[in-house]
Amino acid sequence: MFIFNSYVQNNLKKMTNPSSLIELNVTAPTFILKDIFGNMIDLQAYKGKKVFLGFFRHAGCPFCNLRVHALSKAREKYRERNLEMIFFFESREDVMLKSIFHREVSPVPIISDTQKIMYATYGIENSASKSTKSHLTSFIQTAIKAKLANVPMHMKAGDESISTMPAEFLLDENLIIRKIHYAQNLNDRLGFDVLDAFTEPK
Repeated sequence: MFIFNSYVQNNLKKMTNPSSLIELNVTAPTFILKDIFGNMIDLQAYKGKKVFLGFFRHAGCPFCNLRVHALSKAREKYRERNLEMIFFFESREDVMLKSIFHREVSPVPIISDTQKIMYATYGIENSASKSTKSHLTSFIQTAIKAKLANVPMHMKAGDESISTMPAEFLLDENLIIRKIHYAQNLNDRLGFDVLDAFTEPK
């Protein structure tokens, strides 16, 4: 279930250049969404905390699952620094819940956005050329790492897209967007040094 503010509703109507919708130092588009674990996730309820928003591809993407694996291992460290995480996937809820790996990501919310409404709202890019280049240049190495880390790796299911490019956002305690990272390849993510600097106690 999606509940939108007027910002989201207005921008969905004029979706000609999604990447132009999001800018630094503005309030993040809010949402109230149910995650795959049945919890209602209200972004406004995160005020007072820093927030990492991660937009991933499909449930079988080894590039994304390695990133989720690394973030999950670091979760407690960043929670102690007042940072919470919210993950979006384009896969259906039932596909996500079949995966022990993704079920164990809880209590980090995973939101299934099969219609990619929030992906569009946050300007997530679709690029078949960037995705294809990543698969040609780094899939084998990534697949080996995924197998060693015991994270899922399988073909996309249903209407999932091969061209979705990941993106990550950091919001401050007032839900102002302070970092935007649109991936240029499928292994391109915010560095942990960036997360460390963002969450460093002042």
